[in-house]
Amino acid sequence: MIKNYPAPPILPKNFSEDFYLEDEAIIEEVHGIDFDYSYLTCENLVLRRSILEKVTMQRSKLVRFEASNVIFKNCDFSNLEWIGGSFHQVVFENCKLTGCNFAESYLRDCQFQDCLISFGSFSATNLKNVAFENCQLGDSEFFEVTWKHLFLKNNELDNSNWMRTNLSGLDFTTNQFSKIAFSMEQLKGLKVDSYQAMIIAAGLGLQIVEG
Repeated sequence: MIKNYPAPPILPKNFSEDFYLEDEAIIEEVHGIDFDYSYLTCENLVLRRSILEKVTMQRSKLVRFEASNVIFKNCDFSNLEWIGGSFHQVVFENCKLTGCNFAESYLRDCQFQDCLISFGSFSATNLKNVAFENCQLGDSEFFEVTWKHLFLKNNELDNSNWMRTNLSGLDFTTNQFSKIAFSMEQLKGLKVDSYQAMIIAAGLGLQIVEG
């Protein structure tokens, strides 16, 4: 195991199937499959030690949402708002998160695997032990992110925004982008390959002359 890689969810042996959205609800040990809760608003929902599979929540709004030891699998959360949410030991696997808004949320020990997160926002989030692998993150927002142990592997990052985020220690070498936004004063310590370095330099207005 890679040092400081996100810890996996701890799940029970048995589950119920009674998943629902309700203000102030605490839902535990549920395996919810094939539910649709789109265009709804729910406040102070807590989800623990559960699996949600093929669940759709398009354009819903979860206010002060908390999830711990949860797997989201093959879910469609397009344009879902969970601004200011709390996520602890959570896995998003093959989920559609286009336009999803995680702004101002706290994520610890979270994994995003094979997810579509184009136009997603992680602005002003606090990320600790978080991994993005094989994800589509084009046009995504990582503005003013605070992070510790952030893993990025084989993602598409084209046109993503990392302005005002400290990049020292991040490894972008396995990720793809042809255009990306950084703050010049925050670039020190970012690990990139030579092609990525040329893209970044061009974006900063440098003219590269080959001898």
